[in-house]
Amino acid sequence: MSLSPRVLFVVDAGPAVGGGHVMRSLTLAQALEAEGAACAFVAPPVVKAVLEAFGPGIARLETGAVSMPELVEAATDFAEDFDAVVIDHYGLSAPEHRQIAGHPQNSARPGKSRDQRIGETRPTLVIDDLANRPLAAGLVLDSGPARKASDYDGRVAPETELLLGPNNAPVRPAFAALRKEALARRAKARPVRRILVSLGLTDVGGITGRVVDLMLPITSEAALDVVLGAGAPSLPRLREMARTQPRLALHVDAQDMPRLTLEADLAVGAGGSTSWERCVLALPTLLLVLADNQHEAAQALAGADAVLALDVAAPDFAAAFAADLQRLVADPLLRDRLSAASAAVCDGRGAARVAARFLAVIASH
Repeated sequence: MSLSPRVLFVVDAGPAVGGGHVMRSLTLAQALEAEGAACAFVAPPVVKAVLEAFGPGIARLETGAVSMPELVEAATDFAEDFDAVVIDHYGLSAPEHRQIAGHPQNSARPGKSRDQRIGETRPTLVIDDLANRPLAAGLVLDSGPARKASDYDGRVAPETELLLGPNNAPVRPAFAALRKEALARRAKARPVRRILVSLGLTDVGGITGRVVDLMLPITSEAALDVVLGAGAPSLPRLREMARTQPRLALHVDAQDMPRLTLEADLAVGAGGSTSWERCVLALPTLLLVLADNQHEAAQALAGADAVLALDVAAPDFAAAFAADLQRLVADPLLRDRLSAASAAVCDGRGAARVAARFLAVIASH
C-alpha cells in the first residue's frame, strides 16, 4: 500500500434516491483526505451533478454508466488503481461488493510479491441503513439509531466489523463546529421566527412545493428557508411564489446548510442523513418519512422524543401535518424537549471516527 492510500467511492444518486448517498460519502471522503488519503468517486451523470455542486474539489472518474451492471463494470475497472473501496449503494450486495473489491494487482504492498497478493481483496467499507441483504466488507457502517449487531446476523461474515449508531454518522465538521453555539441558542427558548424546510435535493415527487403550500397559511409570520436542488420539480413554482411572498427564501444547492440549521428555530425535514445534522445542532424537527427505508430510523428518533415524525404517504398526512406544525409553533416546551433529546442523539464527529478506523484497516492490510 502507498503512503497515501487511494480510496474509490461507488455511490448511488438520482431522482428516486436523492443525493444523500453522495453527500455522506463526500463527507467521509473529506475526512479521509484530511488524514492523508486520496479519494475519487465513480461519477455517472447523476453522481457527477451532485459532486459538481457540493464537492468540486474531489476527484471524479466519469463514466456514462447508467444501469447497475454498467456501474459495477466501470467501478471494477477503476478499482484496479485503488487500495480500498467505499460502497454506498442499496442496489449492490455481496456479489457486486466482491467483484468491485477484486484483486489489488496494481497496488504495491511492502513485503509481498504479486503471487502472494493473488486472492486478496481490497479493504472495503459498505455504508448501509437497511440490513436487508448480504454484504461483503471488512467494515459496515450503519448509523441507524435502532440498529443492533444481531440485525446483520447471516448477512455479513463473522469477521466483519460493524460501526453502528448515529455517533458514527458522517456529518460535515462544520456542523460540529457550531454545536456549542447552537446549544446556547436553543437554551434561550426563542419564538419561532425562522423555519428550515429541507426535504431533499431532488425533491422527490414535488414534496417541497406540497409542504410549502401547507405551511404558508399556518406560519403567517415566520420566514421559511426552503432548501432544494437546481433540478427540483417544485423549483419553478416556488420561484414564482417567492416573488410575492417575501418571507419565502429559496436556497438552491445551498452551500451554507450549517448556518441555516443553526439560525432556524424549527425544521421540517426529510428522514435520512440530514437527520443527524439537525440533531447535532439540536434543532426541533417535524420529520417527514419520504421513503420506506426511512421508517425505522424515524420511528426510533420519535420514540426517543427527538422528533415528531409523519409519513407523507399516510392518507391523513395533510391534516396531521397541519396539526403537528401548529403544536410545534405554539408550544415552546415541546420544542425544548425535542431539542434536548435530539442533541443527545449524536455529536457530529462520526466522519472522523469512521475515517480513522478505515485507515487503520487499510494500513494493516
